[in-house]
Amino acid sequence: MKHILTILHITLHEAGRRRVLTATLIGAGAFLLLYGIGFYFVAANVHKEAGASVVRQRLLLNFLTLAGLYATNFLTVMTSVLLPVDTLSGDIASGVVQTVASKPVRRSSIVLGKWLAFSLVAVAYYLVVAGGVLLIARIIGHFTPPGLAIGMPLMALEAVVLVSLSIGGGARLSTVTNGVMVFGLYGLAFIGGWVEQIATVVRNDAVRYVGTAISLVSPADAMYRRAAHELQPSGALVFQLPLFTPLSVPSGAMIVWALAFVVVTLLFAIRTFRHRPL
Repeated sequence: MKHILTILHITLHEAGRRRVLTATLIGAGAFLLLYGIGFYFVAANVHKEAGASVVRQRLLLNFLTLAGLYATNFLTVMTSVLLPVDTLSGDIASGVVQTVASKPVRRSSIVLGKWLAFSLVAVAYYLVVAGGVLLIARIIGHFTPPGLAIGMPLMALEAVVLVSLSIGGGARLSTVTNGVMVFGLYGLAFIGGWVEQIATVVRNDAVRYVGTAISLVSPADAMYRRAAHELQPSGALVFQLPLFTPLSVPSGAMIVWALAFVVVTLLFAIRTFRHRPL
């Protein structure tokens, strides 16, 4: 445990100096500024809309809030993949890991320490940006979406899944190959989610099962869709907007699989890194 905490501290210090994190924070700040301006004008129009019921106003404000969280989700995906994408492969290529591994430090401690550090960074980044979106919605629109106690942890789990996949790939692949692989799997899962939505609309169970099977390859996108479902107020399904109102909702079994996916990916990373020549 001492070695894991030491690697954690070193990795957090290293992440703080990376330009990727700085760039994503700048992008997040710009996004929150533009989102706040847009939310202000749209919310003002919603409140002034003649004849609009309270329920309709809440649904429109919920739509705006979920749109902000949707953008937050993609910013978090980028951060969760790009920050740790070269943490193992890059250290091997630069020779840094040889120095660390020559000490009485287990390779499993290196993997776990880095995974814990980048998971903390990715989740913290998500909480900051998502918290900004929710704060804007609360202050300007006097609105808070329901289901935050379930939806927020699910989106955080999505970040952890991607960090785990990025570190797992870095234990075996080069930096560029690893980045392509992780983004490719996420894109595949994203398409699988849309296949599920379309299959639900046309009521084709066979195609929907295919989409679910694709989502199992990388359950990250499924976590967002389940979170979006939890953040919907009653009556939102009337509008049938698949982008923010998933028509095919991932089950609790998919959440269990996402947790198991993190464990399996970490075990793969530890085993692969342990036997990889340095």
